[in-house]
Amino acid sequence: MNNSEIIISGNHLELTDALKNAVYTKCERLFTHEDRIQRLRVELGCDIISTSERELWAKGQIEINGKPMIVREVSDDLYKSIDLMVEKLDRKLRRRSRLIRVKRKTTKQIDLPATLPKVPA
Repeated sequence: MNNSEIIISGNHLELTDALKNAVYTKCERLFTHEDRIQRLRVELGCDIISTSERELWAKGQIEINGKPMIVREVSDDLYKSIDLMVEKLDRKLRRRSRLIRVKRKTTKQIDLPATLPKVPA
């Protein structure tokens, strides 16, 4: 991993060392696709639906040149939410890098008017 920051925060949830290590290990692969990531914010949370049900969610935000990428995943297991969030961010990064490469390789055509004026010789 490079000098980029990973910021982990919890919302209605106590962060354990196991959760932090899971986030760090899963998010390492995001930095292999793009080395210009400035910061990665991961927010883990819990929403209580009823007395017996709760939603565990993971929200990831990549700060990069241009528009930031924000993804949120909800499931019944927090580790599953982290995995799905990293998968979505990974797909977004790969798509972004592919579009940049395609945009760089395509040439733009210049539209010329059908009738060109005659220049006296």
